[in-house]
Amino acid sequence: MNPDESIRIAVVHHSGYGHTARQAQAVADGAAQVKGTDVLLVKVEDIEQHWDALERCEAIIFGAPTYMGSASAQFKTFMDATSRTVFAKGGLWRDKLAAGFTNSASRSGDKLATLQQLSIFAAQHGMHWVNLALPPGHNNSKSTEDTLNRHGFFLGAAAQSNADESAETAPPPADLLTAEHLGKRVASLARQLSAGRHAVA
Repeated sequence: MNPDESIRIAVVHHSGYGHTARQAQAVADGAAQVKGTDVLLVKVEDIEQHWDALERCEAIIFGAPTYMGSASAQFKTFMDATSRTVFAKGGLWRDKLAAGFTNSASRSGDKLATLQQLSIFAAQHGMHWVNLALPPGHNNSKSTEDTLNRHGFFLGAAAQSNADESAETAPPPADLLTAEHLGKRVASLARQLSAGRHAVA
C-alpha cells in the first residue's frame, strides 16, 4: 500500500456508566498512535448512522461491559442487527481484523465469557481475531497493580472498575494502558495486512 494511505479502524462499543467508554477511548488513542490511522469511535446507540463506514474499515474493535456474565443487552442488540445489515448481505466484514475489550466491577466478573462471545461473533462474520499479546502482568509477589494486563487475560483487553467509583477515576491507568496497547496492536497489524494485500494484488 501507499505509505501515505490511511487505514481505518472503528471502535464499536456500549457503556452503561461511562467506564467502558473510557476504555474505548483508550483503545482509540492507541490505534491513533500508528501513523496514518483514522479512528472512528461508534456508540452502539448510533450504529444506524455508521454501517457504511464500518464496511470501509480495515478493522473493527468491539467493546462492551460485562453484565451478568455476558455483553450488555444493548451491545447484543447491535450484534443481532448485523445478521441483516452485514451477514445477510454476503459477509461484508469478511477478512477484516477484529478484537475486543470489556469492563466489569469485579476482578473476574466472568469477563472471559464476554471476550469469547465477541470472538465468536467476529468468527461468524469471517473476521480475523487479534489477541492481546501481553504476558500476565500481576501474578507474582514482585509484580504490582500498575502493570499492563494486570488481570492476565489473553483473548482481549479486560478492565476492572470499582462499583463505587465514577468513570472519572475508573478504570485505573494500568487497564487504560492495556486498552491502548490493544488499539495500537490492531492498527499496526491492519497496516501490515493492508500492505500485504496491496503487494499481492
